[in-house]
Amino acid sequence: MAGAENGWEPCRAVWDLCRVSHSPRPEVRIVQLTGPVFRALADGDLAAANAVSPVLLPAHFAGPDWRGVWAMRHRQVEEDPASAAWVTGVIWDEHRRLAVGRAGYHGPPDPSGMVEIGYAVDPAHRRRGYARAALEALLRRAADEPQVHTVRVTIAPDNVASYRLAAQYGFTEVGEQWDDEDGLEIIYETPAGPA
Repeated sequence: MAGAENGWEPCRAVWDLCRVSHSPRPEVRIVQLTGPVFRALADGDLAAANAVSPVLLPAHFAGPDWRGVWAMRHRQVEEDPASAAWVTGVIWDEHRRLAVGRAGYHGPPDPSGMVEIGYAVDPAHRRRGYARAALEALLRRAADEPQVHTVRVTIAPDNVASYRLAAQYGFTEVGEQWDDEDGLEIIYETPAGPA
């Protein structure tokens, strides 16, 4: 069996091997989008989205899996233009100059100071630390915003990887809810504060 000295280490199960990347955690920022970008992505029009986007977006962004999110954000920003500064943006890898996923809040803080976060990494870029880097960026912003007191994330009961990641940042279970699009979700929260 190959060992860590060859770049392979055991993972997930005794018999599995995974290539281990010893590169540093990716440096990302969340690039906010505008109503016209949301609309073009919701329509599946990548060329129109890239004509008005602050960063170059890959094909996955305009694909069918993400169109529902973009349509929802477009409606939200039309109703409340100020929410564009909070809602879903692009996970942008600073070093590679590459859009690798989407992340943001579901909206501005509610009256109690709670924000809910969401993020998704393009399948072509998963297992490289982008979800963790995006989560950390969202938590840092929440800590820097005086009106934010609580950060929430909802996770499907069978999404063990997301739960494990959230638990490392102090998220604890506070309840559950039914989402018409995603089904049963467990609600986790953590106080906003120094990340």
